[in-house]
Amino acid sequence: MKTRNTLLAQARKVSATGVMALCIGAGALAIPLVSPAQDYTSTQRQPIDSVVAVVNEGVIMRSELNDRIAQIEQQAQAQGGSLPPRSALEAQVLERMVMDEIQLQLARRANLSIDDTELNRQLRSIAESNNMNLEQFADAVEADGMTLADVREEIRREMLMRQVQQRQVGQRVSVSDRDVQRVLDQQMSQSSDQSFVEETRARHILVELNPTRNEEQARARAQQVRQRLQQGEDFASLAREFSDDRGSALNGGELGWVRPGQTVPAFEDAMQSLSEGQVSEPVRSQFGYHVIEVEERRRQNVTDESRREQVRQAIFQRRANEELQTWQQEIRAEAFVDIRL
Repeated sequence: MKTRNTLLAQARKVSATGVMALCIGAGALAIPLVSPAQDYTSTQRQPIDSVVAVVNEGVIMRSELNDRIAQIEQQAQAQGGSLPPRSALEAQVLERMVMDEIQLQLARRANLSIDDTELNRQLRSIAESNNMNLEQFADAVEADGMTLADVREEIRREMLMRQVQQRQVGQRVSVSDRDVQRVLDQQMSQSSDQSFVEETRARHILVELNPTRNEEQARARAQQVRQRLQQGEDFASLAREFSDDRGSALNGGELGWVRPGQTVPAFEDAMQSLSEGQVSEPVRSQFGYHVIEVEERRRQNVTDESRREQVRQAIFQRRANEELQTWQQEIRAEAFVDIRL
C-alpha cells in the first residue's frame, strides 16, 4: 500500500498540474446529460454539467474541476495531509487549470506533439522510480480507480506544456561570457583550490503566491509544512503534496547537486547557512516561500572547460526559471478568461 500510494502521488501530481479541459466551444454554457423525453423524476436524479471557466476558445467544465479536486483530496487523504476550505481549493485548482489550458492552446497553435516513444520513456521512468515495470505500474494505477490511458494523457499534456515553455522562454534568455566569468570568480573566491568547487545536495518545497493565496497565506502554508517536517513527516511525501515547483515535486523536492550561482541569491544564502540534515525556516524569493533541506555537501574536482559549461547552463536555467514566471503572468493577462464559479 505504501508503494502504491507513492506511485499514485506521483501520477496525481502530474494530474494536478495537467489540463483536463475539453475544448467544446466557448458558446456551450451547459450540457444536459438527459434528454427532454425523460420524465421529471429521472431528470432530477441526473447531474447537469456546466462551464466553470471560459479560456479563449476553450472551456473548463464543472465535472473536470470536480474530478481534479477529487484526485487531490484522495492524495491528501492517503498522505494524511490537510487542504484549504472547499471554496478556496476550487479557486486555486481552477486557476492552475486555466494556466495549463492557456499553455496547451499555445502548444496546439504551434503544432507541437509528443511521440509515443518519448511518452513511454517518461512512464517507464515513473514506474522504475517505484521499483515497478510498466505492467505493474498499470496494475497499481487501475487498483486506485484510474486507467493507464488517463495517466498517459495527463503526462502527455504536461510534457507539451514543458515544450511550449522551453520554446517561448528559452529564446528570451541569454548568457554572456562576462556572466559566466563573474560566477567563476565568485566560486574561486570561496575555494582556496581553484580545481575544486563546493557542491550542496538539497531539496525544497515551494509555496507560490497566486490570485487566491496572498503573502501571509503562503508563508503560513510554508510554515505548516516545516512544522510537519519537524514532527517527523517524510520530506518527499510533503513535497509531492505541497510543492508548487513542478519540476522537483515529482522527485520528492530533490534539486540534485547545486553549485554557487545556480540558484537565486535568497535561496543560496539560506542554503549555505544550513548544516547537513537541517531544514530552513520559510525563505522568501521571487518565486514564493521555500522550505529547504541540505542533505549533504562535497568538493568536486572539475576542469576549467567543464566548469565554464556547467556555470553557463546553471545561469541559463536560473534565468529561465525567473523568465518563466514573467512569461506566465503575461500570457495569463493576455488571455480571455471568464471564471464562472
